[in-house]
Amino acid sequence: MSDDQQMTAAGNEMSASFLAAKRLSEQTKAQLDANPGRFTMLTGDRPTGRLHLGHYFGSIQERVAMQNKGVHSNIIIADYQVITDRDTTEHIEDNVLNLVLDYLAAGIDPTKTMIYTHSAVPAENQLMLPFLSLVTEAELHRNPTVKSEMEASGHALTGLLLTYPVHQACDILFCKANVVPIGKDNLPHVEITRTIARRFNERYAPKHPVFPEPSAILSEAPEIPGLDGRKMSKSYGNSIMLGATAQETTKLIKKSPTDSERRITFAPIARPQVSALLTTAGLVTDRDPKEIAEEIGDAGAGALKQYVIDSVNEFLAPHRERRAELAKDMDSIRDILHDGNNRANAIAEQTLDEVRAAMGMRY
Repeated sequence: MSDDQQMTAAGNEMSASFLAAKRLSEQTKAQLDANPGRFTMLTGDRPTGRLHLGHYFGSIQERVAMQNKGVHSNIIIADYQVITDRDTTEHIEDNVLNLVLDYLAAGIDPTKTMIYTHSAVPAENQLMLPFLSLVTEAELHRNPTVKSEMEASGHALTGLLLTYPVHQACDILFCKANVVPIGKDNLPHVEITRTIARRFNERYAPKHPVFPEPSAILSEAPEIPGLDGRKMSKSYGNSIMLGATAQETTKLIKKSPTDSERRITFAPIARPQVSALLTTAGLVTDRDPKEIAEEIGDAGAGALKQYVIDSVNEFLAPHRERRAELAKDMDSIRDILHDGNNRANAIAEQTLDEVRAAMGMRY
């Protein structure tokens, strides 16, 4: 088979795999809506900086909706995963506490959603040892997220980065989560988690399975570009942070690049920078970006930027107000995290005990 044929075959296989995952996602959503209490959800973030609008529309909004439906919800702050591709943990405490502030301001309720950190739950991390025995080196190397993160960081492939998908399997399975809301790019992580759960049950617990095989719930949120038309990223400086002030947001949007054409049109490929501003405005106003473009018309980039500034600041005003109020009592924020860590430890110890029993290691 030629290289072109192999690439075509691989592409067809990935397409078929995605379609199958999408069908399963739709089925799971229907079941979740009918009986949310049957489902346990795990999701989370790496504390590498502040959360931005892309995080809000891409994941946080869905987490709040699931929590409010009655799904058993868990959010991990993946502090150990910061060092998969970074050489420092500088500012990590500040980043962790600011994540909690943004979660609460966005509507996450700590009485309904367990918020915890990797480093505070040793029993969860101990699951790495048996789980690593269930995957091959080749399977780890094939994971596209590992490849892309290594290339993006320019960092050497560490053992932690290579085993990152297995660590995520520990996150998902320690609390026996059976749904994981993700974007398309993270499907391979859920697939390897399903593989690990299946192999553990087949090898050690065929009569009384310990772990569920979780289903991915694919996000319907559109890809949200940064203000410069590139992917929204903290490292590019093109993101509108949820915790930014109105003045900081205004300054950022005013200096965002556009192009020399006066008439405003929505054309993501031909005019990525103008279209990125229109996409942002559309999300926060729940309007069609094309409609906004037609409304602004020949008024030009200055009018577009002012519309985006006004729309974003109006949208974020309630979040900022709640966040500022919460930030007055950081001891309470720490208490919420400590409580989540304690709850997570109890769950992890129980799961690890079940794993030991299944493996005949309870002496």
